[in-house]
Amino acid sequence: MSNPDLLIRGARLAADLTERGADPRSAASVDLRISGGRIVERGAELQPREGERVIDAEGLVALTGLVDLHTHLREPGFEQSETVLTGTRAAAAGGFTSVFAMANTMPVQDTAGVVEQVQSLGDAAGYATVRPIGAVTEDLAGERLSEIGAMAQSRAAVRVFSDDGKCVHDPLLMRRALEYVKTFDGVIAQHAQDPRLTEGSQMNEGALSSELGLKGWPAVAEESIIARDVLLAEHIGARLHICHLSTAGSVEVVRWAKARGVQVTAEVTPHHLILTEELVRSYDPRYKVNPPLRREEDVRALRRAVAEGVIDIIATDHAPHPVEAKECEWDVAAFGMVGLESALPIALLTLVNEGHTSWAELETLLSQKPAEIGRLEGHPAALAEGESADLVLVDPGGASEFDLARLRGLSVNSPYLGMELPGRVAYTVRRGYLTLDGGALVETATVAAAAATAALEGAR
Repeated sequence: MSNPDLLIRGARLAADLTERGADPRSAASVDLRISGGRIVERGAELQPREGERVIDAEGLVALTGLVDLHTHLREPGFEQSETVLTGTRAAAAGGFTSVFAMANTMPVQDTAGVVEQVQSLGDAAGYATVRPIGAVTEDLAGERLSEIGAMAQSRAAVRVFSDDGKCVHDPLLMRRALEYVKTFDGVIAQHAQDPRLTEGSQMNEGALSSELGLKGWPAVAEESIIARDVLLAEHIGARLHICHLSTAGSVEVVRWAKARGVQVTAEVTPHHLILTEELVRSYDPRYKVNPPLRREEDVRALRRAVAEGVIDIIATDHAPHPVEAKECEWDVAAFGMVGLESALPIALLTLVNEGHTSWAELETLLSQKPAEIGRLEGHPAALAEGESADLVLVDPGGASEFDLARLRGLSVNSPYLGMELPGRVAYTVRRGYLTLDGGALVETATVAAAAATAALEGAR
């Protein structure tokens, strides 16, 4: 049985909102007809056909489905924090139709068998396309390269490799990894953290860390690894991606590398665009994250870098933890924050509403560019006829309180609880079927059945 056809009426396309500060209502409204998992017609005042579900998108902005290049789904091994199902439900609630799942699971995603398992779990759940990220080194130990070639040739067709959570610190291993992925157009996503310079570190190094008596995490621990790796990438001619860039100095290193023609891209997390080290005064472990929250000057530099194109994408670094890992003393608390459901509102608040980016640029940051870096096949290049129907409809309206009801995964370690944030995701469409309907998640069984139908139709 085919999935129901959809007719989206009266949406404004983010791609048409190219001017920074533009009112979304300034763009012409567009209707989109969806059938068989694709956009089959685009126009004005399209008339409903028999059996179509009509979605009134008046006042909503339509973007190609969001893509997160940096998600921790935790399964296998840490299902008390998140599972592929619950994590992709959170993704759908946040407007994401595709997520790249980091490798620090148990067992680690360092073999073809494990990455195929993770992808299969995503396929069965149906809320988002799940692309596994392969580990660079066996068991993330930093001693021997993992089965990079086997993962690349597997059914999961892995193209992004990372030891995220740990740095590939050995320069020779990093060189070999870059040489290997170059052969099939892969990319190494580096967690830039010199392990010796950050032993026991708890927060950003500076006057505040001294005042609070917490071991400091120096900016140079990040910047020195990025400097080394962009030079290695230049020498080899391979692609390098910098995870969760967090300091003004790192921005300048990446800017310099891009000016030299190095194939380097960089991501920033939503939390590094808004939160500062001052929050650590509360000793609230929700604000404990890797890399740490930095200075106000760093936040401003990161926003400018996004506006200037030095930083290529926004990635959530969605890092769920069980309650006991966060409701404890600061020094023993886990590093990390959940971020899938809040990424778009934070980006609206810090970038679009502040005039740093347009809606069209936001679509690039959260959808088009991460898909390109991850070599995500089938992702729509635009909301145009013939493209895959992966899209999100966003209500850009007034601010509302971000509360526990907005969190749809297993964990609640969000730093934004109680904050007034703009914008809400109203509808998420993956491969032509709804995963989020009027702000409510579609039932798990319904989504799984729709995903199975879409897979059969796609295979024909």
